[in-house]
Amino acid sequence: MAYVIPAPPQAVVPVAGSTDLFPVHRIYCVGRNYEEHAREMGFTGREPPFFFAKPADALLPVAEETGEMPYPPGTQSLHHEIELVVAIGRRGREIAAASAPAHIWGYAVGLDMTRRDLQGEAKRLGRPWEIGKGFDFSAPVSSVRPVEKTGEVNRGRIWLKVNGQLRQDSDVSKMIWKVSETIEHLSKYFELVPGDLVFTGTPEGVAAVVPGDVLEGGVDGVGTLHLKIAPPAQD
Repeated sequence: MAYVIPAPPQAVVPVAGSTDLFPVHRIYCVGRNYEEHAREMGFTGREPPFFFAKPADALLPVAEETGEMPYPPGTQSLHHEIELVVAIGRRGREIAAASAPAHIWGYAVGLDMTRRDLQGEAKRLGRPWEIGKGFDFSAPVSSVRPVEKTGEVNRGRIWLKVNGQLRQDSDVSKMIWKVSETIEHLSKYFELVPGDLVFTGTPEGVAAVVPGDVLEGGVDGVGTLHLKIAPPAQD
């Protein structure tokens, strides 16, 4: 038995301080998980968490050097969203919040890049968000740092600069739904498996970027991510 077409490569992210790789299964994202960001998007209050997904091949692994993301087609409003990313290392369903830390392999820094104009139009029409969230290279991710080196990440500055100017600046402790609570809610609807990545939401300050912009962001105790927005890809 053989594949009738070439099998796609396994999506991976590097492991910090190692030549090892973390294989990626699925990418889950939590929406509006910081109160001030919810307000800037026109919402208020502690609503139940909701999730959307990006395909694994939307991943853009960024190690120690500056990565490059081509400006995506079809948009005039590409927004940055800096996030703490949780790498799952143990399978589980209906995981209690108290047990959630045992399922975490490590943490990374990610960007949920968003075609905001296309997302907004999808919202207006009551359509899915994939066109605004799940496009090629829409999930830049730093090296994963094992939990043995970070400890459980429940607090720490999360920030993003564009061309040296601070755009987003908050603390992981300000999440509406903490990491363990997010895992508890998500695992009610999906079996989490080793290789899943969970983007845990972005703080306020999201804004547009254009080709030539250089982004630098990080989460204290986890790492940093450097990304340049390149011109649109050419065939």
